Amino acid sequence: MCGIVGYTGPRRASDVLVGGLARLEYRGYDSAGVACLSDGGITVTRRVGRLDNLRRAITETPVAGGVGIGHTRWATHGRPSEENAHPHADCSGSIAVVHNGIIENYLELREELAANGHVLRSETDTETVAHLVESYYEGDLAVAVSRAVRRLEGSYALGVVHTDHPDTIVAARKDSPLIIGAGEGENVVASDIPAVLEYTREVVVLHDGEIAVVTRDGIAVHDAELNVVEPEMMHVEWDL
Repeated sequence: MCGIVGYTGPRRASDVLVGGLARLEYRGYDSAGVACLSDGGITVTRRVGRLDNLRRAITETPVAGGVGIGHTRWATHGRPSEENAHPHADCSGSIAVVHNGIIENYLELREELAANGHVLRSETDTETVAHLVESYYEGDLAVAVSRAVRRLEGSYALGVVHTDHPDTIVAARKDSPLIIGAGEGENVVASDIPAVLEYTREVVVLHDGEIAVVTRDGIAVHDAELNVVEPEMMHVEWDL
């Protein structure tokens, strides 16, 4: 099933991401990784095997920054390897993407992207999303994600970051769960509620076709045409 965690706020993002992924271990995985934004760039750290391998790598080479996305992968397209682990980046390294679900038309998209000069480095369906977003990006990340997901056939929960938007995560979903924990001065994107309960009990539930722009100070939810919609909020009574 894989797990997604995204964070934007004042804490060290890598700590929040790894902690959240640990609470999603029940979903199963064979590799894990994080991408954190700092100093105008994206640092991606990925490891095969247990989450402790990723945690050890981050401890040995600390990753700065208060914004990032993380993922635990269960292989569907491509063998378990660091190259196939998420997050995946575009050609420039300015965009990073994590994804749960299956992109059914990814081979067609890979061929199209390669013909247009994109260099894809993994065997995964997910990497095509990063390059699609790159191809549509003209300064507005939400618009680029919206245009990219219209090309996708299959299921997806996505977390996308870009170096041009160093405090922002764009999240989108179709047929794969995704929620946002609404905190005070920080927000957490996740596949499931346990990953956010350390930080908040107020949760935004994303519905199919919705796209959210998440910063440390706010959550804006849009429909597929990027019209602003009223988010569904819920208060979580239970605890871990």
